[in-house]
Amino acid sequence: MAVDALDAKILRLLLEQPRTSVREYARVLGIARGTLQARLDRLEREGVITGSGPRLSPAALGHPVLAFVHIEVTQGHLDTVAEALAEVPEIIEAFSITGGGDLMARVVARDAAHLEDVIQVLVQMPGVVRTRTEMVLRERVPYRVLPLVDSVGRAAQRGG
Repeated sequence: MAVDALDAKILRLLLEQPRTSVREYARVLGIARGTLQARLDRLEREGVITGSGPRLSPAALGHPVLAFVHIEVTQGHLDTVAEALAEVPEIIEAFSITGGGDLMARVVARDAAHLEDVIQVLVQMPGVVRTRTEMVLRERVPYRVLPLVDSVGRAAQRGG
């Protein structure tokens, strides 16, 4: 999916001003509301825009401990283990990976003891061979896509 310079401007506005109306976005960009809506619909359809809800803080929800858990899985059980991971509420993301392990899960917990409890749930899952846990000390670069959007927009303006 090619994102052009106007798409990048639209995405930047969505990230910077997520609660603004479509009409206001169109006014700021100097384009017709219908043009903007068509672009938004295409960006959603093509998977560039994947959601529009609020981004919540697990820490503010009482789960300030963050860890990345690498999970080694018995061959042929990757999908089964991934489905089981989806049933654990403290796992907020999980990915298939290369390198040390087969899956990596982003896990939140109330405290270190709670994290240990969650890990015990993981190691008891059928197909899980072992886990390796890395606790986060401090977030250094928060989740962001705006610099990427700006880079894509500049590249589109240059023609590639």
